[in-house]
Amino acid sequence: MPSILSGVRILDFGRYIAGPYCAAMLGEYGAEVIRIEKRDGSEDRFYMPVGEDGAGGTFLQNGRNKRSLTLDPMHARAGEVMSRLVASADIVVANLPDATLKAMKLDYESLRRIKPDIILTTSNAYGPTGPMAANVGFDGIGQAMAGGVYMTGEPDQPYRAIVPWVDFGTGLHCALATLAAYVERLQSGRGQHVQGSLLGTAVTFTNSILIEQAVIKPDRVASGNRAQNSGPTDIFRTTDGWMLVQVVGQPLFERWAKLMGEPHWVTDPRFASDELRGVNGKLLSERMAQWCAQRSNAEVVAALGPAKIPCGAVLSPQQTLDHAQVQALGVLQPMDYPGLPKPAPVARLPVKMSVTEQVPLKRAPKLGEHTDEILRSLEFSSDQIAQFRAAGLI
Repeated sequence: MPSILSGVRILDFGRYIAGPYCAAMLGEYGAEVIRIEKRDGSEDRFYMPVGEDGAGGTFLQNGRNKRSLTLDPMHARAGEVMSRLVASADIVVANLPDATLKAMKLDYESLRRIKPDIILTTSNAYGPTGPMAANVGFDGIGQAMAGGVYMTGEPDQPYRAIVPWVDFGTGLHCALATLAAYVERLQSGRGQHVQGSLLGTAVTFTNSILIEQAVIKPDRVASGNRAQNSGPTDIFRTTDGWMLVQVVGQPLFERWAKLMGEPHWVTDPRFASDELRGVNGKLLSERMAQWCAQRSNAEVVAALGPAKIPCGAVLSPQQTLDHAQVQALGVLQPMDYPGLPKPAPVARLPVKMSVTEQVPLKRAPKLGEHTDEILRSLEFSSDQIAQFRAAGLI
């Protein structure tokens, strides 16, 4: 049975995470994704290198189910290839600054002149308008400007998250909006420009904090790992590691007090609500720390799991790979890549659908691996392709 996006062609001019992840997700459902990058390889291909050719972990994840075409869009002869590529495509993905898009003739108006119903999906750091619209930025800038960094760590030492949640969140938002734009085109025949931004994503994800500040102005500051709106919610040391415990809501708090064998916590007015348990959370964390300090991670899970109290060990990357529950999810699937000492565990979309299936995992492409094949599909002859290569276009 054909996949849901079978026959849809996407040109991926994305770099690093937001754009490439957006295109990779659409490729999971059968879209043909052509990654277009510089002749010597784009920077994101070599970030966190693990392969003999320098291919990195980020690329192996976000390059899955794509084909690779090398092309210099600024070359004098680039228009010969670009016009045919765009004419053959349904969607163009490019998380590049507006000035770069225009210079590469990837702006919406340039694309529409070639393919009137094209869908262009772009994202940048700060959005299309405002005093910083022309500036560039990465994931951490969004984290910092949206309040996430300020609320993480200690009052005198904020921390950014090492996981680029703003980048991946922007890719998710853009993929959803791109699908909506494609449905619109099926209904009306119209293409459109889909625009996302790192700052917009970050502000969306921190929105509840911003709402609270705007309405009641609590002027919160970071409190380490201890939650400010529930308790005991914190990271606790055990005999062999660390454990995150999250007690949120009255039913969980009552179950926690029962587990402790100390019903007085429930009747104490200082802990009568989640908000008050956050305010007085230091006392709750101290009690839970004493309890965890006498047990191993496995013993904590064995006690809290049946009590329906959320908890999870703080795992190292290797421990995550080895964990039985992570393996049971089946999200990480082995992917071969030329020159790797072993297959890479690449994460597929972490959702399952009862009817629609993801396409089988295909490895990320080597640099320019499909250049000749793609150009031949655009009806360029072997002689023309050889001329393009000799001229430094591909």
